[in-house]
Amino acid sequence: MTITVTTAPARISADHPEWLRLKASTTALRSLQIQDGSVPEQTDHAAAAGHVLAIIDALEALAPSFPHDARYLDLLGRDFTRWMEAGFGVPDFLDSLLAFRPQEHRENGLQHVVVFPMYTQNGSSSRLVEAVLIDVIWPEFIAGLEEGQYSNKLFVPIRFLDFTPGYDTNSAVLFPETVAVRETPKFTWGAIFADREAARFRRVLRAAADITALELPAEAAQLLEDQKLTQETFVMWDLIHDRTHMRGDLPFDPFMIKQRMPFFLYSLEELRCDLTAFRESVKIEKDEDADPEARRHAKLVQYAVIFDRIFRFAITGSRVRNYDGLGGQLLFAWLHQHRVLHWTDSRLSIDWDEVAGVVIELGDRIDELYWRSIDRPKTAHWLAAYELIAGTLTPNPASAWAKGPGALPLDGPPRGLTDQVLDDEFPLSMFYEALEKKMRAVIESTAGITGSSDSARPGPAATRMTAG
Repeated sequence: MTITVTTAPARISADHPEWLRLKASTTALRSLQIQDGSVPEQTDHAAAAGHVLAIIDALEALAPSFPHDARYLDLLGRDFTRWMEAGFGVPDFLDSLLAFRPQEHRENGLQHVVVFPMYTQNGSSSRLVEAVLIDVIWPEFIAGLEEGQYSNKLFVPIRFLDFTPGYDTNSAVLFPETVAVRETPKFTWGAIFADREAARFRRVLRAAADITALELPAEAAQLLEDQKLTQETFVMWDLIHDRTHMRGDLPFDPFMIKQRMPFFLYSLEELRCDLTAFRESVKIEKDEDADPEARRHAKLVQYAVIFDRIFRFAITGSRVRNYDGLGGQLLFAWLHQHRVLHWTDSRLSIDWDEVAGVVIELGDRIDELYWRSIDRPKTAHWLAAYELIAGTLTPNPASAWAKGPGALPLDGPPRGLTDQVLDDEFPLSMFYEALEKKMRAVIESTAGITGSSDSARPGPAATRMTAG
């Protein structure tokens, strides 16, 4: 397929006929694929070919609206054709993936149509063909932060316009490493759906505040009413979080998915990045020379980090090695034990004048752990990290790790230590057990949510937590 752009770009809506044709053909093709992305049944190949040809035709019709993606769309059609002509084996879309470079076009409102055989993180584990229509979120104050102290050339914040079933899930990222390819390339971008993050946050916070009788500060309450404000707040949070994985005193590969380690170390890494975003936002808020919009959003980032961590992260997902859940539990308990968060008379309250210093102190403790661990053996780092968490959270009574080094196989390979970590090494507190029951339906209702006004409305009603 050769694409020639001859007309001026025009915006594509979710009800555009060619997008709907692309979406329908992609959805039909998915039904013929198996987990590795192939179409193994010969009797399905004729139907698969018809769907592929319809996808290519739709892409050709849509291409004039995406001149910035012309080479990608050209190679995408070739990858589809090659896959079809080779008999629909395991797909390889490396050529088109390398040509898709959204980080080079970070312009507010710029659209992309993205089609790849891929799995969706926190969504589908199968590499089925997905199609997603998106636009970029890049307000001026974010551009200013990125051009200044918070450079992150790989970061692309985006918004859903429409998508195929793999994104009708909890997935809020578009990552090149999920695409089916013949060899692993150097990844040069990562995209995050800030509108889904924001809409999910707004629904969960509204319910949690009602359930816990928490009185929100006026600025935080604005997040419940304004989707645009909230998603831009998440863009700022994500910008700083994402770059932190590659910065600091790192005694290990920051992309820890390449290593086999106890899940609580992943908890500390994700929490470290969030607490860095919190600390930097405090600095920006206090900087009188900073852009006024950056300062306004910096305050909101602080609320977002605390509320998303303690209300959603802590009770979302299973209790099997839930590292984000553990990070949320740790932040809540740290705030409570430092007496800036209170659960009294069945009401939650937070001392907002004191909370920033306490949150930053936890971030400093994790940074100190990292700095000291550069001089420690791996197992000593693991033990020190466990001690940091267990100093605030109560371990599972059945834990071997809680008994100390004498109960662990320190003379064997590190895997032996990892295997001793329980799936639920730090169980939910009684507070969280009660909150999870009240919030379960609300959290489940956020699957597939987007930033549209309808989907950001309150989810299922929940009753207030009471003593006893």
